[in-house]
Amino acid sequence: MSEFQSSMVQAGREISVQELNHISEITKMFPSLKRTELAATICEHLAWETASGTPKVTACLNLLEKLEEEGRIRLPAKAPQKVRKSGHSAPRLTARSDPDPHLRVRLRDLEPVVLDIVSEPDTKRLWKEYMERYHSLKYKEAFGHRLSYFIRSGTRLLGCVYMAGCAKSMGVRDQWIGWTPSQRNRNRPWVINNTRYLIFPWVEVPHLASHVLGKLAKRVASDWEQEYGFSPVLLETFVDPQYYAGTCYRAAGWELLGHTTGEGLRRPGRVYRTTPKLLFVKPLHPDFRPLLCSDSLQGRTIS
Repeated sequence: MSEFQSSMVQAGREISVQELNHISEITKMFPSLKRTELAATICEHLAWETASGTPKVTACLNLLEKLEEEGRIRLPAKAPQKVRKSGHSAPRLTARSDPDPHLRVRLRDLEPVVLDIVSEPDTKRLWKEYMERYHSLKYKEAFGHRLSYFIRSGTRLLGCVYMAGCAKSMGVRDQWIGWTPSQRNRNRPWVINNTRYLIFPWVEVPHLASHVLGKLAKRVASDWEQEYGFSPVLLETFVDPQYYAGTCYRAAGWELLGHTTGEGLRRPGRVYRTTPKLLFVKPLHPDFRPLLCSDSLQGRTIS
């Protein structure tokens, strides 16, 4: 196993020749560590972290396995994989999420409408229950960073909002931003997705949906920074045109970029396809494009 002569790029980070040789030495020094422990150790040595400051273990594992395939390093044997149940465990529905009486009033009669971050275990269970029961896509646990909100007026709950990480690759969005694949891989955490939006079916209040989206755009960056240590600069969401026109997003100042292709990321032996969706975006920072196309974004609030 000879020394490395050229650098490599992994998850948007260039791994220098010196770092690659250091990785090789660490794998030789700790042959009995589990792969995840080895990756965590390497991340610590290289200061290789996510935007929120946690070790970038998955990206490091992918790099290590690539190096092993090339015969450059030797890794510990893989631990036996645990058998996982397919899909997510659906929340149990209870009387707590039964429909409230029909509500049809003017928006001003509900003011102030507020967004409450869902953090307590019991409130999280109730939020998931509502989402499972009334959202057309049901509840699905997002991977990685995420924030949940209840929409509230006084003591009355009006709906739910779910924010999570953005799509890994989206042609129309990536072309609009103008970032390179390397910049996208590095800076993708600064784009977040409104993955679920629910106004309860018994709530009929004109302009409520766009009003809530306006409030969300004003506070989600600081909420995210408070929770994860970095401030996103762009929002995105997908709308199924078979059922919705995205009217509330348009009214709240979101820009329609176009349609998705309906094709997901290709993986060996797997084909993922769905119907094309409308893609809307909403900048949270005036310089979102140069920031996303730069190497200067750090895990901190952009001033």
